[in-house]
Amino acid sequence: MTNQSSKLLSFLFLSSALAVAAEAPTGPMADKGFEIAARSDRSDRGFSDTKVDLKMVLRNKAGKESTRSLSITTLEVADEQVGDKSLIVFDSPADIDGTALLSHAKILDPDDQWLFLPALKRVKRISSVNKSGPFVGSEFAFEDFTALELNKFTYNYVRQEACGDLQCDVVERYPRYEHSGYTKQVTWVDQRDFQVRKVEFYDRRGDLLKTLTLLDYRQYEGKFWRTQKMSMTNHKTGKSTDLIYTDYQFNTGLKDDQFVSAGLTRLR
Repeated sequence: MTNQSSKLLSFLFLSSALAVAAEAPTGPMADKGFEIAARSDRSDRGFSDTKVDLKMVLRNKAGKESTRSLSITTLEVADEQVGDKSLIVFDSPADIDGTALLSHAKILDPDDQWLFLPALKRVKRISSVNKSGPFVGSEFAFEDFTALELNKFTYNYVRQEACGDLQCDVVERYPRYEHSGYTKQVTWVDQRDFQVRKVEFYDRRGDLLKTLTLLDYRQYEGKFWRTQKMSMTNHKTGKSTDLIYTDYQFNTGLKDDQFVSAGLTRLR
């Protein structure tokens, strides 16, 4: 790519980002949207750390499936102005066994993410401009694993409507962080348990790209709600990816030094 082309792409991306920022809502509906999002986020505070095993089911447009097994560990950071840390490690199939993604979520600064590829025996830092790309061939993007922090977004309350047997508040959220692959996300938050039931993701053109549904919520330790299945459908490609969770473990004693990039090569 020529330097001139690179400058043009940078200009177009910046112009798009500024346009999105200009559309960010303010006023009572923005305040109400934030309050609903904050209530949902803060209902989950205090879990300390979690461990969970799960299956990833990839489905192509024709419906053909392939399955992977993995684990996710998460270390909570109490300060809302600092994001949590997480580690994803694949166990199967054999060609991706040991592949790992370490994420340190930020708020407005670029997230820190490192990908370990056992076949290459190297740790690769994920560039902040590449985090909208697909994670290991799934319909989840790299940023989908870190863009859950409350203060990463501005909000706008849209309406109330039924979502299954529940009533949900529909809230738009607009990324405040640079290089997001989305102009906005629309969330459905139930009014009973305050959990996110569905998210629509809109691409840089403002078109609907993906829909995430979160199913079969269960409560752990009398206070922490966790979905047992996430299903991400890509409306452009017709592909989908399911994440199917087993029982979660909480407050297992995970330490900060277990979430460092230097440790990725020692996971196996």
